[in-house]
Amino acid sequence: MKRLTLIIGVLITMAVACFSCSSNKKTTATGSSGDNKVLVCYFSATGTTEKAAQRIAELTGGKLYNIEPKSAYTDADLDWCDSLSRSYVEMHNRSFRPELKDSVTDLSAYSVVFIGYPNWWNTHPTIINTFIESNNLKDKMIVPFMTSGGSNIINSENELHESYPSLHIERGMLMNNVSDDDIKKWIKDIGL
Repeated sequence: MKRLTLIIGVLITMAVACFSCSSNKKTTATGSSGDNKVLVCYFSATGTTEKAAQRIAELTGGKLYNIEPKSAYTDADLDWCDSLSRSYVEMHNRSFRPELKDSVTDLSAYSVVFIGYPNWWNTHPTIINTFIESNNLKDKMIVPFMTSGGSNIINSENELHESYPSLHIERGMLMNNVSDDDIKKWIKDIGL
């Protein structure tokens, strides 16, 4: 009887040890599986979108990547009231593709690519199209995020889905006035 009790005790101990090992997966700050490698790409003309990108990178454990134009935007370039300004001209010709400082980014190590940008004319700046079209995003989860003075991200999401139907583009987030808990919920909802 003592031997049977000892064997049962050993089996229970082994079962508990196995269960503990199998449920001890590495997680990120959001509680998601560490299997997804995250890159947080962003275009920021004034620094606002950069701050939003930094928050996402902190909460996902992702690496930051700045989408930089070959020629930086000046204050005059960003004057949306001037029909001759660079941003106005680019945004009123949706086929325009501003050149990037680095034309190709090595995305091979990442399965999730967040892409952030400011709201220009109720959508994403055309430099985002340049970035998407210059890089291999096939088989990546693409997650847009936007900063804005008052608009939402819906029109931009719709345009991204229409322009790139073969890419896996998840539901995006407008980053204005969101808490870390809001961001964590969004990240969890998209499956990270």
